[in-house]
Amino acid sequence: MTSTSRNARVAGFLYLLLTIAAPIRLFLIPSTLFVHGDATTTASNIAAHESLFRLGIVSDLFSGTICIFLALALYRLLKGVDQNLAGLMVILGGVFPAATDFFIVLNDVAALILVRGADFLSVFEKPQRDALAMLFLRMHDQEILAAEIFWGLWLFPLAILVYRSHFLPRFLGVWLIINGFAYLALSFTGLLLPQYEDVVSNIVFPAQLGEVVFMLWLLVMGARVQTVNARAS
Repeated sequence: MTSTSRNARVAGFLYLLLTIAAPIRLFLIPSTLFVHGDATTTASNIAAHESLFRLGIVSDLFSGTICIFLALALYRLLKGVDQNLAGLMVILGGVFPAATDFFIVLNDVAALILVRGADFLSVFEKPQRDALAMLFLRMHDQEILAAEIFWGLWLFPLAILVYRSHFLPRFLGVWLIINGFAYLALSFTGLLLPQYEDVVSNIVFPAQLGEVVFMLWLLVMGARVQTVNARAS
């Protein structure tokens, strides 16, 4: 196995870890514990399943950490195509998302403290604490919408690098660009026209599979080593 193919599979493995960890807080925790518009029930669910809620916090921190290593692994793989674009990819896909993930968990930590009802919160009645906990959870959701901007933007330099690489299929680059626009559409719809967020989400869902296909290609197929060797010779 050449270094190019090995770097591709390392990046694919890190992408797989991110794909496993990120949905825990994005989808599993909200669907299991949160009740829309019901702060009391949501707070009770968090208190009753505190370990699961803490797992969501850890998954966010883990995802942020993996973002950095994934971006660096892709940089090693693609820096020979265009080092400036590869650096931009690391900033947009590694540094900013990681910082966002580490910042966003503060909302969940605050919600958990309110739900547990520490002694210094005794000045607040339980319904008030539950409402404040729900407020922090809603803030988490709004910050996810903002983070989707970076989830989309980093795919543009990545897509160009993949398209120009000659050792990865060009259709992956095209799909990644479409995937990037899908994230931007979700973000701006959620921020500007939240009543249409579910509709747009259903429309762009197929485009969001671009990252999944890219991850599977890196993990299973690696890089087309014979093409790289031919170009080098």
